Amino acid sequence: MSSTVPTSSALRALALEYKSLQEEPVEGFRVKLLGEDNLFEWEVAIFGPPDTLYQGGYFRAHMKFPPDYPYSPPTIRFLTKNGDLCISILHPPVDDPQSGELPCERWNPTQSVRTVLLSVISLLNEPNTFSPANVDASVMYRRWRESKGRDKEYENIIRKQAQAARIEAEKEGIVVPLTLEDYCIKTQVKATMHDAQLDMTDFYDDDYDLDSDSEDEMEAAEGDGDDSGNGES
Repeated sequence: MSSTVPTSSALRALALEYKSLQEEPVEGFRVKLLGEDNLFEWEVAIFGPPDTLYQGGYFRAHMKFPPDYPYSPPTIRFLTKNGDLCISILHPPVDDPQSGELPCERWNPTQSVRTVLLSVISLLNEPNTFSPANVDASVMYRRWRESKGRDKEYENIIRKQAQAARIEAEKEGIVVPLTLEDYCIKTQVKATMHDAQLDMTDFYDDDYDLDSDSEDEMEAAEGDGDDSGNGES
């Protein structure tokens, strides 16, 4: 049964993933919470990879997580005219032969925000033209690729968008990396997450009406520890 009440496992998973991405960011990305007390809506900022048509670009997207994350995938929408993102990893793990996707290509609970962000970067480097969210863009991309760059329509549009995005980023005081060296530098952020004013304990209180089943299970597991030869030290 689906529920709009966040599960305790979802809160724990998102708190840990957010902390991990602050301490060890994915190259070319930065993430922050849309609201300091809501782990289920993030703003994702993406820098265009150097040596691609997106070089110099700065693109923002909203990522929204379901209450039963990580058992269901998040959704991502870019803050642009056509912000739809179509990648297999964000599709629910259902059997859909007509999609042409294998079940193993779809979302599963072992995936994470980190793997999603890496998939987005991969898509920028090599768009999937077999199942495009924007058919017109897919046609232009194929013409550009098959002409080995002689057909400039796609290239001109992307470079213009990247340049416009860079100008907007600079107005906000954001430095966009233009070289591979700058792009690959990972800035270590203190685990306190002071910028987001995020207290990890805030996400385990009664405001979320969390089930107590997980606590009961943990107490039971501790009680059974003497019966097993694999107890933790």
